[in-house]
Amino acid sequence: MNQKNQRQRKKGHLVLVRHGESVWNEKGLWTGWQDVPLTEKGRNEARLAASVLLDIKFDILVSSDLQRAYETLEIIIEELNLHHLPVTKHHAYKERHYGIFTGKSKWDIEKQLGEEKFKKVRRGWDEVIPEGETLKDVYNRTVPHFRQNIFPKLIAGQNVLIVAHGNTHRALIKHLEGLCHQEVEEIELATGEVIVYKLNRKGKIVKKEKRVINKNKGKQ
Repeated sequence: MNQKNQRQRKKGHLVLVRHGESVWNEKGLWTGWQDVPLTEKGRNEARLAASVLLDIKFDILVSSDLQRAYETLEIIIEELNLHHLPVTKHHAYKERHYGIFTGKSKWDIEKQLGEEKFKKVRRGWDEVIPEGETLKDVYNRTVPHFRQNIFPKLIAGQNVLIVAHGNTHRALIKHLEGLCHQEVEEIELATGEVIVYKLNRKGKIVKKEKRVINKNKGKQ
């Protein structure tokens, strides 16, 4: 079998990694587009993420253009010796903009809004934060870039790593798994979590693995 046919038969892996804990995650602050570094715990979470991906030979590396995401990716690159691969940093994969809530305590806002309203604002599909984005907005900037630039490579059998943010990945998961608006509200991704999808040549998911699950899910 020639190399082209081997590639066509190979199933592509899509790996989604949420960045490690940032200094604002540690403080419980709404971060969004604010550019903040990782904590030492976050750097360790990145190393753990790398340790569960030793079996995948990556072809493409993608990161949000925010520091906490590409710092996580840089650690994974170091741990897995991926220095030979170019990195695409793109604003399409950055976190949801939290508008007037940016820099405020999540838990103070929860007390102000009440538990039910807080969950809708934080996890709902089209719940508006003044001067900010909805998850729908994140979906509408993330998924088109993914469809045009990443998806064709996956169905060609290439392995892609995307290091980004909770809401970026929730948007991608909604698209990949065909979830309705209500279902996506229940998705929680904590820092350092790793999800591996295997896709066939038609772009259908044939396997999904959660390789790292953070016990602090929903608290960050």
